[in-house]
Amino acid sequence: MYAIVKTGANQEKVAVGDQIVTNRVDAALGSKIELPALLVVEDGAITHDREVLSATKVMAEVVSHSRGPKINIQHYRNKTGYKRRLGHRQELTTLRVTDIKVGK
Repeated sequence: MYAIVKTGANQEKVAVGDQIVTNRVDAALGSKIELPALLVVEDGAITHDREVLSATKVMAEVVSHSRGPKINIQHYRNKTGYKRRLGHRQELTTLRVTDIKVGK
């Protein structure tokens, strides 16, 4: 059994025991969160009914908070003397899927 869940602006394919890295979630380490399911596949049967999915619970545990790799951004305009350097590190959270309960 696996599910497609929405985490922030992304969609992830998860099964019980999987770890996913997603954008930062405001939750303490070790706390449980619920992810909204968009699709559930169980024994070859695909569930995409809104009423069933609204009752479906995909539970995950917060494993760690971290930051992604540094991305260097450079802006340059020729013949004007304009140069600009920026950097960015994305805040990330690692989640472990603990349970998928399909609502009927």
